[in-house]
Amino acid sequence: MFRDAEQKAGKRPKILISDGAHNFETATRKEWFSLRRERNVVHVRDIRLGGEVHNNKMERMNGEVRDREKTMRGLKREDTPILKGHQLFHNYIRPHEGLGGRTPSEMAGIRVEGENKWVTLIQNARKAESARQDER
Repeated sequence: MFRDAEQKAGKRPKILISDGAHNFETATRKEWFSLRRERNVVHVRDIRLGGEVHNNKMERMNGEVRDREKTMRGLKREDTPILKGHQLFHNYIRPHEGLGGRTPSEMAGIRVEGENKWVTLIQNARKAESARQDER
């Protein structure tokens, strides 16, 4: 998992925040240990709700996905579009109370216009795909 994440990001992280599970410490050392201290990945595992460092937002997102997965009685395929669809819903459609009723995309300056945001997202994705094909 760490190797895949590093490959997709194109670089190793400077810090890894996880829960207290020891397997993350072992995996962090295995994948990212370096004799050069400045290259080592710092692993933070002392996380508490009231602490300075926590992964509450990520755990909340995992909870949302898990809730959806349970109603579906599991994800049947590894390449299921459900996860990508849920990610789109979470970031572009669903208003967040902690963001004052705005979506994460709106907070980042990305607005999705239209009466039906799903339709708008699908239409924009199709336009982008057509443009990519035209470039080839």
